Amino acid sequence: MNRLELAIAWRYLRSRRGSRLLSFISVIAIGGIAVGISALIVILGVMNGLQSDLREKILVASPDVRVLTFGNELRVPGWRAAMEKVKRQPGVVAVAPFVLTQALVRAGSSYTEGAQIAGIEPTGARLPVVTTIRDHAIEGDFRFATADGRRRGAVVGKTLAERMSIVPGSQLTLISAGGMQANAVTGGFLPSVFQAEVTGIFETGMYEYDDKYVFVDLALAQQVQGLDTAVTGLEVRTVSRDAAPEIADSIGVALGYPYHTMTWVEQNNALFRALKLEKLGMSVILSLIIMVAAFNVVSTLTMVVRDKTREIGILKAMGLPSASVRRVFLVQGLVIGVVGTGIGLAVGVTAGTLLDHYRLISLDPAIYFIDHLPVHLQLLDTVLIGVLGVGIATLATLHPASQAAGLFPIDAIRSE
Repeated sequence: MNRLELAIAWRYLRSRRGSRLLSFISVIAIGGIAVGISALIVILGVMNGLQSDLREKILVASPDVRVLTFGNELRVPGWRAAMEKVKRQPGVVAVAPFVLTQALVRAGSSYTEGAQIAGIEPTGARLPVVTTIRDHAIEGDFRFATADGRRRGAVVGKTLAERMSIVPGSQLTLISAGGMQANAVTGGFLPSVFQAEVTGIFETGMYEYDDKYVFVDLALAQQVQGLDTAVTGLEVRTVSRDAAPEIADSIGVALGYPYHTMTWVEQNNALFRALKLEKLGMSVILSLIIMVAAFNVVSTLTMVVRDKTREIGILKAMGLPSASVRRVFLVQGLVIGVVGTGIGLAVGVTAGTLLDHYRLISLDPAIYFIDHLPVHLQLLDTVLIGVLGVGIATLATLHPASQAAGLFPIDAIRSE
């Protein structure tokens, strides 16, 4: 590539009559690529943000790995021995028992609503913390401490508390079907009723937790479910979430039957698979926008070839090689691709950053689990999109460049 070829390419990109501005068709070609690139960056950022935000919010109260037993009773009677085995597995950072059940909740009125009752060890217990739910208390704490010293406290999700007018100090009635026994007189079954005092309110930003969950002390949850000294399972925190599947397999092998493990991916498999499929689909759809822009580049350069046919013939008659003519149009396509991609990257990154920082698009958490549209831009995605934009624009120049290089000087000069 020499200065003459660059000068000719730059002249063909500009408007006529000596203007230094780019021609209108060149601007259209650059704009098409810029729109496709910026849209692809923002949409991929949105899909990454949704996946990342949902994962973080789900794992606020959901561990990396859960250890359960086969069967429909969902109880682990010898959990202490199993917990010691799990602790010894490589990659395991923390292990703790948990109880998960359902109950009807009433707070000082006749209104009753179903809720998920989660039993965990209180803050300050000797067992290490597995999830981060304790960091999300906005009133009170997760010590579950009450005046009678029996740890009959309950921490309620913010949305549930607002709907039922619950505040710290309110009395909760938990009505459970766990451990029901037949009444000898009537022959029917009577539910178990337990009293708890609200000692805290939490907010995670995840609607499912804030609207349905009530956390209580492990011992109280065992009574509510009628488990005696058993628990529902063990929750495990691993060195990293990416390593959770491998560590879960080693835990399953070490414990053997009747134990089995579930990773955070398996617990929310349908959700994350749907997000992954949507990301792929949106990438394909928006890549088609860039392909349309590439056809725009082809038409632009083809029009330039048609418009400059006589000039090309004169240049070739003066000794300009066909390879040089080909490089002239390759440079035009490369300039269009680089400028369009650069503008698209700048617009896409700026728009994505503003959308995420200022939370410009609000969502209904009752439907989408989150309250705003998150945008997480990843460097690898941005680089690949930039390479894709420049690559497609460069490939789009091959046909018109070859067409220009193949012109015969005499025929080109005679063309009108």
